[in-house]
Amino acid sequence: MLWKNILLIGLGGGVGSIARFLCQKYIYEWYPHPFPFGTMIVNVAGCFLIGLFCALADKGNLLTPEWRLLLTTGFCGGFTTFSTFAYENLNLLKSGQVMYFILYTAASVILGLLATWFGYQLVSS
Repeated sequence: MLWKNILLIGLGGGVGSIARFLCQKYIYEWYPHPFPFGTMIVNVAGCFLIGLFCALADKGNLLTPEWRLLLTTGFCGGFTTFSTFAYENLNLLKSGQVMYFILYTAASVILGLLATWFGYQLVSS
């Protein structure tokens, strides 16, 4: 069972990563701009897709657990991890955990930026 899940996630993640690359490539070719529209569009699309897939899985079991794993953890995870971040935040809000929502959002953004800066500084200094 574990290996089956790993294969499903790997397959979905590979397809999601390729889809992200192609979407960003064509968006930047179609509309070259210093603002990262390609990444923003992919992130928003990934958020829409993870919401859609999770709702399909939750509503009358329209997706099997295997398909949910392939499409959410796999495809959406490869396409953009921002979609998972957004979905987890939505769940915190839906369950009334507003303080955890604020903490998770602020900590993820601030610590993520600091970690990126620190990693960059380690190599570039």
